[in-house]
Order: sequence, then C-alpha cells, then structure tokens
Amino acid sequence: MSAKGKSTTRKRVLDDAERLRRLFTSLCAQMDGGHMFNALKTCDKILRIDPTDKDAHKTKLFLLLHIEQYDAALPLIDAAHHRFELAYTLYRLQREDDALRVLDDSDDRASTHLLAQMSYRTGSYARAVELYTQLLESAEPDSEEHTDILTNLRAAQAYHDFISTGYLHALGSLPASITSAPPPLLTGAVRGPTAPAVTHEPEHAPHAPKKPRAKRVPPGVVPGVTPPPDPERWLKKSERSSVPGKRRRAQGGGVTQGSVAAVATSEAPASADTKVKAKARKRK
Repeated sequence: MSAKGKSTTRKRVLDDAERLRRLFTSLCAQMDGGHMFNALKTCDKILRIDPTDKDAHKTKLFLLLHIEQYDAALPLIDAAHHRFELAYTLYRLQREDDALRVLDDSDDRASTHLLAQMSYRTGSYARAVELYTQLLESAEPDSEEHTDILTNLRAAQAYHDFISTGYLHALGSLPASITSAPPPLLTGAVRGPTAPAVTHEPEHAPHAPKKPRAKRVPPGVVPGVTPPPDPERWLKKSERSSVPGKRRRAQGGGVTQGSVAAVATSEAPASADTKVKAKARKRK
C-alpha cells in the first residue's frame, strides 16, 4: 500500500520473444510509412536482442542501400549469398573494376542491367549497346522498364556512333586551312630566353560617393537637388561675408560668438575705468 492508500502494481517485464514480436510489428509499420531512419534504429534494437536474426540483417541491409549509406552497408553483405547487392554497392562507391569481377559470370536480369550501366559509365559504349539491346528484346513493350531501357540504349548508341564515325565526318567538314595547318607548339617546348611577363594592374576607378542614408536626410531635402546649407549660418548676420557695406563688423571671419565676446571685453578696458572714476566724483 502507498501513502495515499492506493495499491501499486509493478510493470510486467517482457521476455525476449515478446519484445521481438513488438519490435517487428513496429518495424513493419515504419517501413510501410516510409520512416526508413526509424526503421533502421528498430533493426538495431532487434539485433541487440538476437544478433543472429537473418530477417533483421537483410532488412537493415535493404534500408542502408535505400538511404544510400553504402559505406555502412558494405561490411554487412555476404558475398556468397548477395552477389548482386555487393556489386551494386561497389558500383555506387565508384569501384567499377571490383564490381565487374563480382558479376563476371552472372546472367540474371538485374546483373545485366548493372553490367550495362557500368559499361556506359566506363566508356564501353559498344558493350553497353549490346546489353541494352538484349534487355530490350525481352522487356514488356508497355512497361516502365521498356521506356528506361530504350532511353539508355539511345544514349549509348549516340556516344558509340560519335566515337566510331561521327568525329571523322566532323573533321572532314572543316576547311583545309585548319586541317592542313601544323599543330601549335606547346608552351613547354619553346626554348630560349623569354621576356618576363608584364602584368598591368588595373587602375582603380574612383569610388562613387556613397548615398546618404534615408534616415539621416532631413524632411524636404532632396540629395543632389536641394542646395547645401550656408556654412556661415552659425555667425551673426552682421558678421557674415554676404552682408555688404558698413553693416559688416570687423570681427567676422568665422569666429564664434563666444570668441567675439572675449575679444570685445579685452579691447575695452579704458571705457570701464572711465565709468568708475565718474561714479567716484558724484559721491564726493
């Protein structure tokens, strides 16, 4: 009994057989739903319980090939029982020579497809045409396989025709001034002193002035159109250079108001002394 008076029941421990049954059920549901990465994790859980389960091994190999993890799938392949899977994995890892050795004496349809594709990739277009023709003769006319084989056959035939006769016709159509001209000399075959290469650095064009930010432009001002503000707007009107005649003071010339006041007080000590003396005479 617990502190609240309710009885507590322990969770039933499942045996390995029941755990495997539930994991395989989840595995089937994950594969039907297309959740391949989750299905791969479920396969690992099954193999931790039973490392010898063949169905889990085969399913994991299929999943690794499906999600294109060929490096991880290669150690899981049994060469004696899964020759095609081994050859396909080597082919996708761009190890065509090893794949050809695996499929040396295979004659099933899947192996013929793979051999034709490897022949096309390695440049053996005549062999690819032969294999695709053999597959096309035994394919259903209205099937998707027939369409794919026909497309691959046309591509292999086009490459084969160009290598065997196409480039010869192309050379024959060139003018005699090109075909009879001597081949150009290679750069490495030229002997003798050569002048050092002069590299001209491009002149740096003047950078265009940056446009002012829209936030910093006062309202009503159009950059490049509105005239700039008066640089003497901080001076008194009587001190500005634009004021003509006698109204302009001698203290102009760009001095601020504080400096003008300081100069004025330093230049008039005599007038202040005269006022003091006048007040003293009145008191007497």
